[in-house]
Amino acid sequence: MRLSRRGFLAATGSALASAQVALRARDASARGALDSDSALERLVQQTLDAARKAGASYADVRVVRRLDESLSTREAHVTSAASSESYGLGVRVIAGGAWGFAATSRVLPVDAVAVATRAVAMARAASHAVERKVTLAPEPPHVGAWRTPLEVDPFKVGIDEKAAFLLALDAEALRVPGVKFCESSFHAVREWKLVASTDGAWVEQELTRVRPSFSATAIDATTGDFAEREHDIPALQAGWEHVTRSTLLADARRTGEEAVEKLRAPSVTPRRCDLILAPSNLWLTIHESVGHPTELDRALGYEANYAGTSFATVDKLGKLEYAAPAVTLFADKTTPGGLATCAWDDDGVATSRWNLVERGRFVGYQTTREQAGWIGEARSRGTSYAQDYKSFPFQRMPNVSLEPAPGDRGLKEIVAATDDGIVVVGRGSWSIDHQRHNFQFGGQLFYEVKRGKITRALRDVAYQSNSVEFWRSCDLIGGAREVELHGSFYDGKGEPGQVNAVSHGCPPARFRGVNILATDTRRGG
Repeated sequence: MRLSRRGFLAATGSALASAQVALRARDASARGALDSDSALERLVQQTLDAARKAGASYADVRVVRRLDESLSTREAHVTSAASSESYGLGVRVIAGGAWGFAATSRVLPVDAVAVATRAVAMARAASHAVERKVTLAPEPPHVGAWRTPLEVDPFKVGIDEKAAFLLALDAEALRVPGVKFCESSFHAVREWKLVASTDGAWVEQELTRVRPSFSATAIDATTGDFAEREHDIPALQAGWEHVTRSTLLADARRTGEEAVEKLRAPSVTPRRCDLILAPSNLWLTIHESVGHPTELDRALGYEANYAGTSFATVDKLGKLEYAAPAVTLFADKTTPGGLATCAWDDDGVATSRWNLVERGRFVGYQTTREQAGWIGEARSRGTSYAQDYKSFPFQRMPNVSLEPAPGDRGLKEIVAATDDGIVVVGRGSWSIDHQRHNFQFGGQLFYEVKRGKITRALRDVAYQSNSVEFWRSCDLIGGAREVELHGSFYDGKGEPGQVNAVSHGCPPARFRGVNILATDTRRGG
């Protein structure tokens, strides 16, 4: 649908009255009794008016439709197929200096007005207990639309075509002697969201995210030992073309061969040595050791029960040597294909890029409009997000990435410069403490490096360090030509828990003198 918003803009006094939203929402049936764009516009305005009439000093409305589809196969069979849809309206208000929130799945005027009134009542009740009154950093009233650039809508591709592709992966890998099991899956999420506020924001976005996956398991028939290799294809904000243009099918046999190679490889000898991390492994270490520690609510102790707080406290901002001087780590919601990429966050803030660690020094946090003033910043960093209409928006991780070094250094050159080391490829198991400091990470594949050459495969490898020691040990970073974007569909936070999708871009990098452990996984890899 095309939202005209003339009445809304006149009511809010926005100077952007000529702007037009370019996106179309889906079926009229999903909007309940709303049968026109003007009806939805009137409903949103009525909701904001009701919130102000009830005493809100600020209010925003989010109308959200979320589609979720998944398909899984194992060997020659489809094991599961599922789809779900949610549609509704959430109202967030400030009254008496406190937040209030309420939501409904009935997007009808009478229900929306009732929800706005209830949200104000909740805010007034909460205002008696808040220690810090809510103050929002200023933001211009943005009006516009944005959608994921894609070529093939994954929700219009038939389940038969998707299943045929996944089953072809399994069949190809099973040709490899020693490979006994294969699993493939495809997951797609579409989020259509309209955010409007009493400040004059009116932004409409449609995000489409896809996550293909494939793994092969090799088994030693004599001992019962097994090893799994999961393909490194990333989840991205894209369409079905991400799957069909990928190397998944071409790599299927090689994925099985790597599982067999891993099964037969010797265990690593525990020691300290240089660690060379491929982007398919390093992204998760960035997520846990930089992404989560620089969430401001964690640093201040407001987020603790779900995965802990942060060692990167406010007193360290601008002072802590977080990493080696060669390291710059930045946050953004603008990277093409990034899972967290969008034009505006759920506070209506225009998204941007900024440094978290600049030339080794800790210089920035992730903030929302409410949080910016807590550390004396004039504007939000644009990291407010809620997973659906019935969830409260709060600070969520943007894309967090490692800036590549100048030049075209790649994995091959880093290996050639290493005398004694281990290359780690792919995401494995991980563990990090509740201050996001001490950690242990595994991987998918491991290769020994001696005198500048890869000599053999290894298994049972994990690396152990802490966030500051690890990043201070980084001495070689690859160039832009080998940057890859990987990420998570399922980053959890909050109570009640919510899920955010987020990407991390990085080239390969080397870390000196890292502690290597033998995990002794002879009964599983």
